[in-house]
Amino acid sequence: MMAPVVDVHTHWVPKGWPDLAAACGGSGWPWLRVESERQAMIMVGEAEFRPVGAECWDVDTRLAEMDADGVDVQVISPTPVFFGYDRPADQAVKVARIFNDLALELAAGAPGRLVPFCQVPLQDPDAACAELDRCLAAGHAGVEIGNHVGDRDLDDPGIVDFLRHCAEVGAPVFVHPWDMPDGPRLDRWMARWLAGMPAETHLSVLAMILGGVFDQVPTSLRICFAHGGGSFPFWLGRADNAWHRRGDVVRGRSEQPPSHYVDRFSVDTVVFEPAALRLLVETMGAERVMLGSDYPYPLGERPVGKVVRSADFLTDRQRDLLLAGNAARFLGG
Repeated sequence: MMAPVVDVHTHWVPKGWPDLAAACGGSGWPWLRVESERQAMIMVGEAEFRPVGAECWDVDTRLAEMDADGVDVQVISPTPVFFGYDRPADQAVKVARIFNDLALELAAGAPGRLVPFCQVPLQDPDAACAELDRCLAAGHAGVEIGNHVGDRDLDDPGIVDFLRHCAEVGAPVFVHPWDMPDGPRLDRWMARWLAGMPAETHLSVLAMILGGVFDQVPTSLRICFAHGGGSFPFWLGRADNAWHRRGDVVRGRSEQPPSHYVDRFSVDTVVFEPAALRLLVETMGAERVMLGSDYPYPLGERPVGKVVRSADFLTDRQRDLLLAGNAARFLGG
């Protein structure tokens, strides 16, 4: 019998939260404009950010859609607009505590089926470690982080210290792109999401490799990148070629070429096409690809797992790994 099907990439939004300016200090925080019992708009200041529905906060709605798609377990991670990485650390600590505690309340409505990942004030590694420890003790199973903090990428020494701590305490890490560049060329057609997100994730995987992070952190670190690793899997050969032929500027702190490190991280399956999934599995290996959907947002996959289940090039064993086995190892060590 196959292990439970696990979706490692989903998000949630509570139906309301305290006034963050009053609770955390500062101004311009996200707030929720409730439009009906089942519809709301995330606002940032006076700007509309994203419409959301009851599937973001209502346990029964989530469970019904999970059942319809054949998903047994969802990892529920924060929506990145709430990270607060650009704010003073004390404010980011407070907002993390608010949303992390609300995540536990949501997960308590479906024990074993909704698995919460916390957020941390990543701009302050010591505070991030402390909040992670608090959350693990309270019932969170892991942590979602953004792929950068301002101009600091994942090879920043403080972030590396945090990743070492995650390895030490056995906390799985899910890396999600956020805060993409904008401008006239990216503000059309959702280009920030269609081009910017894959590029952001690609850059952060490179930072971990060429910045020497995988040479510095224990092999016990369990880390997964969203959206199929962005454009990285497609361009791994280009990175290897550059490492060998222009090593004077490309190698950075990495001891080995990029392809040497593909067994040090995982990616999800949010790539939408069988041909892309085939490339992902051939590049990363079937043991390092896990079912993800980006539920409940419109750019996610529905039905969840459709591409994995319909991919005729996967063996039964590989399909079981993608749907269940790899996530069980990611979550449980």
